Amino acid sequence: MKRLLRNTLRSSWVQRAAGFIAAEFLRLVWKTNTFTLDPPNVYDIVEPEMPVILAFWHGQHFMTPFIKRKDYKGKVLISRHRDGEFNALAAERLGIGTVRGSGDHGGAFHRKGGVGAFKEMVRVLEQGINMALTADVPKRSRVAGMGIIMLARESGRPIMPFAMATSRFVQLKNWDRTTINLPFGRGILVGGEPISVPADADQAMMETLRARLEATLNDATQRAYIAIGRPESAGHA
Repeated sequence: MKRLLRNTLRSSWVQRAAGFIAAEFLRLVWKTNTFTLDPPNVYDIVEPEMPVILAFWHGQHFMTPFIKRKDYKGKVLISRHRDGEFNALAAERLGIGTVRGSGDHGGAFHRKGGVGAFKEMVRVLEQGINMALTADVPKRSRVAGMGIIMLARESGRPIMPFAMATSRFVQLKNWDRTTINLPFGRGILVGGEPISVPADADQAMMETLRARLEATLNDATQRAYIAIGRPESAGHA
């Protein structure tokens, strides 16, 4: 019975249905929350630098497709894991292209399709398309990985860290504190200081910039939740 249930949940029609429902629910959340920008001119800062690498934390990603304006081109990195399938379908329904693979540069990098995904992300940026991905790698929440720093060095494109939050949300008790945003509230997009990685950056400089990205994202996330008047730990509607 468990095997039948597992196979059913992994079936393509269930994944498609889940992707459709997730996308339309997020669209409802976007339309029924009043969003503000911090700083107010955040798009004026980002647009001249495009294409850029958009960085955010795992578990804080559900509203990120909506930062895209109609004339922007963007793709997002999504895991090849079966749980990533409906996320990919939802993203594509919301007008965001996908790159499938892992941002992890650890021992499982090759097995998870990381090398191919890395090369594809470089190509995406070369084509003038923005690339979005989580800065932290699976099972290491709020710890920026080196993969995104390597991508910035290889592509020559700046990293734009940001955080989004809504005043009504549910937070799961899992490794990345997944936050499910809810309708009928207030929201905010907080942009952090852009980070550029020189093409000749050595390991020490890359580690310094990795730590800066981590601190910037933590600061942006904290500012976002302060702005909406709710601590992140208050994960109930």
